[in-house]
Amino acid sequence: MMKVMVLGGYGNFGARISRALGGDDRIQLLVAGRDGQRAEAFAAAMPGHAQGVAVDMYGTGFAQALKNLDVGLLIHTAGPFQGQDYAVARACAQAGVHYIDLADGRRFVCDFPRALHAAFVDTDRVAISGASTVPALSSAVVDSLCAGWQRLDTLDICIAPAQTAPRGVATLRAVLSYCGGPIQVWNGGQWQTYVGWAKPKRMVFQRLRPRLGALCDIPDLELFPAHYQVRNRMEFRAALEVGLAQRAFALLAWLRQTGVLKNPSSLAGLLNTTAKLFDPLGSALGGMVVRVAGLDAAGNPIKREWHIAADNDHGPEIPCMAAILLARRLADGEPMACGAYACVGLNKLADFAPEFAKWGMATDVVEKD
Repeated sequence: MMKVMVLGGYGNFGARISRALGGDDRIQLLVAGRDGQRAEAFAAAMPGHAQGVAVDMYGTGFAQALKNLDVGLLIHTAGPFQGQDYAVARACAQAGVHYIDLADGRRFVCDFPRALHAAFVDTDRVAISGASTVPALSSAVVDSLCAGWQRLDTLDICIAPAQTAPRGVATLRAVLSYCGGPIQVWNGGQWQTYVGWAKPKRMVFQRLRPRLGALCDIPDLELFPAHYQVRNRMEFRAALEVGLAQRAFALLAWLRQTGVLKNPSSLAGLLNTTAKLFDPLGSALGGMVVRVAGLDAAGNPIKREWHIAADNDHGPEIPCMAAILLARRLADGEPMACGAYACVGLNKLADFAPEFAKWGMATDVVEKD
């Protein structure tokens, strides 16, 4: 049995992972966070033998605490990861603990292997960053759609959250950190600079109504052009359900560009509260689309799309799935190459299917002319 600590285990994403792993006979769960009472109360309400513990992830004694608790794997969900350092991962390496995080910060995930690979090789443990919707699920989708292709020319991804899905200040703070800021995008076979959340455009989905989507900064934008040798373009957008909310983000981007608003992320708390005012205009239906174009195995032009629709506000379960799947594999004793990696190609799309089915999510693969 592996002892798994979920750091931030009673938060928006951490709670979902805790619930998924808490009833697993292969896992002894530790729900961890700064508030010991909340951690204990959450653990006590779960079936099984989960334990709540108070930890300070930036404390000087954190590595020793991991050793004392005999932690085998730590899952780090305490974001935002934009601007966060690698203190938690370094403590895991020092304690000889496997590490997984849900980071979607571009620099955090992209720089992770270079910063930590040697430390985890030395301790014979694995560290995985970005075990979330991006780049874990997104890379699994691309691998499935493009299997056997000779060439990938364009890759476009758009996430469309449900308006009424649970939100968190940390998530808003993360996306606002690059609102109005420069984003390096692979376009026209070269790197170009664009503005985050500015100039939204119409996005079309298989089971959702069209929405406006704006450019966001994620690890895929940097990792995928090299990993998949994308010839022309790699783009990622987020499409809020209520168009007025999407235009509000575009306004914030413009205000930052003009110097009127220097730090949009300072408004995260206010926007998290006021976003509820838009709920009557939206729904509980969210989704995602991945579009690829290139040359198939025979050298013929091909375009293909993968769509997922998540109803009943179950969309936030998706960012948790890759970490859950990886944790189960480690608990099973599956050997993984020691070292530190971005979570690209570590999960197969087929592995997600039971998780999608559990939450009633529908997927479609569409061949385009």
